[in-house]
Amino acid sequence: MENQNNSFKSLWVSISLISLAIFAFLVWWIYGKETADGSSYPWVSALPYINCALNSLTAILLCLGVSLIKKGNKTAHRNVMITAGVVSAIFLITYLTYHHFQGDTKFLGQGFVRYLYFFILISHIILSMVQVPLILGTFYLAFTKKWATHKKVARITFPIWLYVSITGVLVFIFLKSF
Repeated sequence: MENQNNSFKSLWVSISLISLAIFAFLVWWIYGKETADGSSYPWVSALPYINCALNSLTAILLCLGVSLIKKGNKTAHRNVMITAGVVSAIFLITYLTYHHFQGDTKFLGQGFVRYLYFFILISHIILSMVQVPLILGTFYLAFTKKWATHKKVARITFPIWLYVSITGVLVFIFLKSF
């Protein structure tokens, strides 16, 4: 039992270190490196819309996945959750591509809406950092068939992943509306 606990702790340490490296890379990618000239690539301007659609699709898939597992449909649940993971990975690629060419996006709204926007954005960013190790861990536990632990971790992962997906859409709406 102690050996199993040690391997479980090692897993979470490894996932946390990988997640921290991913976050550091993202911060550097968005704020630290020089932005490329995207003027020759008109498709770049479509990426925020694609990202919004991917975040929306992820939220829908997450809710569908929870619904399926509550109905006992494990195979469909697995397939939908893998799809949600793939959609999130595609989102990350398109998000990085957009920021490679466009850099940081400034929010121009004023007054109360500005405070609301930054509250949503900051909570989105913080929870997106938390969600990465949770998602990786939840998938690992499912793939290794550690169902009891998978279920416990998934109960934490789901609301955070859903919140990050929905607030990603809200950030897009704020940026396009103000």
